[in-house]
Amino acid sequence: MVRNTYDFDQKEPSDFWYIIKDSFGGMEELSTNVRTKVRRAFKRFAYQKVDKQIIEKNGYEVVDKAFKSYHIKDRRMNKNVFKGYLESWDVENHDFWGAFDRNSNKLVGFVVVRLYDNSCFYDLVTFNPKYKHNTSYPFCGFFYKLNEYYLGEKHFDYVTDGSRSMTQHSNIQPFLIQKFKFRKAYCKLNIKYQWWFGILVRMLYPFRNIIRNRSMKAVLLMHEIWKKQ
Repeated sequence: MVRNTYDFDQKEPSDFWYIIKDSFGGMEELSTNVRTKVRRAFKRFAYQKVDKQIIEKNGYEVVDKAFKSYHIKDRRMNKNVFKGYLESWDVENHDFWGAFDRNSNKLVGFVVVRLYDNSCFYDLVTFNPKYKHNTSYPFCGFFYKLNEYYLGEKHFDYVTDGSRSMTQHSNIQPFLIQKFKFRKAYCKLNIKYQWWFGILVRMLYPFRNIIRNRSMKAVLLMHEIWKKQ
């Protein structure tokens, strides 16, 4: 199947959207609670752009531990999948960011940013879960740093964490909306199937509420959104 979208950032609400941020107001736009968390993160972690080789050498350990912690277990990224991602991340169209524990100087999180003409996509955002569940708030520091760089310094039109999650494997999108002033950019969805897969989807669609396979449920949800437009 192939999925694409159109009428990006339309005024009318729809059942499909991208999570975007198109302005940067510094610390002043954040709540007092979030400001405190960002400052704590900066004290514990150093966030900086890095060479791709740093991710190639040290990234899989971070990814493996992060994906093991997800409550949806069928999304684990094994070494072969990670290798495939590495090969697709060309340095001309991607930036690589690392988060380093200031105490050990160890890479404990990273973000791969896919670059477009005047926007970017936070393609892979991952952190060792050992550091996620303490009082250092690593994601708060990371997203503030990224937003500051791409919106505040580079003056991009917008940054995005991607489209509506069909599997809900993490809570990152509600987190960005609530804490960092991201918003939903509504759009329309279009899907094209290979003929045999289209038949399978239409056969399974009436049973979408009882199917348990996570990947198939995601496809059926997209099909439902597409047909309701």
